[in-house]
Amino acid sequence: MEEFLLKKLSSVLSLLLMLAVLAAPLQPAVAAKAQTEILVSAAASLKDSLNEIEKVFEKEHPNINLTFNYGSSGTLQKQIEQGAPSDLFFSAGKKQMDALVKQGLISNSKTILNNELVMIVPSDSKRTFTTVRELNDKSIKKIAIGQPESVPAGQYAKETLITRKVWDQLQSKLVYAKDVRQVLTYVETGNVDAGFVYKTDALTSKKVKIAIKIIPGVHTPIVYPAGIVKESKHSVEANAFFTFLQSKEASSVFKKYGFKLP
Repeated sequence: MEEFLLKKLSSVLSLLLMLAVLAAPLQPAVAAKAQTEILVSAAASLKDSLNEIEKVFEKEHPNINLTFNYGSSGTLQKQIEQGAPSDLFFSAGKKQMDALVKQGLISNSKTILNNELVMIVPSDSKRTFTTVRELNDKSIKKIAIGQPESVPAGQYAKETLITRKVWDQLQSKLVYAKDVRQVLTYVETGNVDAGFVYKTDALTSKKVKIAIKIIPGVHTPIVYPAGIVKESKHSVEANAFFTFLQSKEASSVFKKYGFKLP
């Protein structure tokens, strides 16, 4: 009797084991490793290149999910100063990065890129320019630039117009934008006659054309520094992206969009 019960129990256990094995494929094999989200505060002019770099980076780092907060460098600077979440800051101006470094809010920073300032007009514009002084002409009604206080491209544009001694004369024509991409939109839609953007922005649109390339000597050098936010809770992952931004893979993408390397 005892032997019969043992055999019966063994058969039941074997059946249960077989059912467990058959059911196993219906269960997730191994829980996917949780992704770490990295929030990157980046200048609006970097949007196209970073969106492409994001795909390459995440393919190589499947455990990291990049999220971008695009805007003017000055606005992003203020957000970080006020404690808004951010893991890495990629600025279009040295002034904004230096301010955060001075306050001890950035733990590591380095210049990643250079850019050029250009004056653009709608692609169907018949007007040609040889100098920004020609913006004084009565036929030019509106000129878009970024807010000089918060948009580096606006700061460079202001410096250019001051150097060329036309800043004061053009005050009534100036239309201020929240970031360089808004300047681009104003020119694309014909809401202004001309605007100042980076060369990289101009190259993204078929609705505008470059009227004048601004020589570097009339404004502050255009540099793009990146740095890790000191209060980042994911400094290891943020550093991985910071390092990747300096890689050959990232550099090839940046050059493709018209940026220059330091």
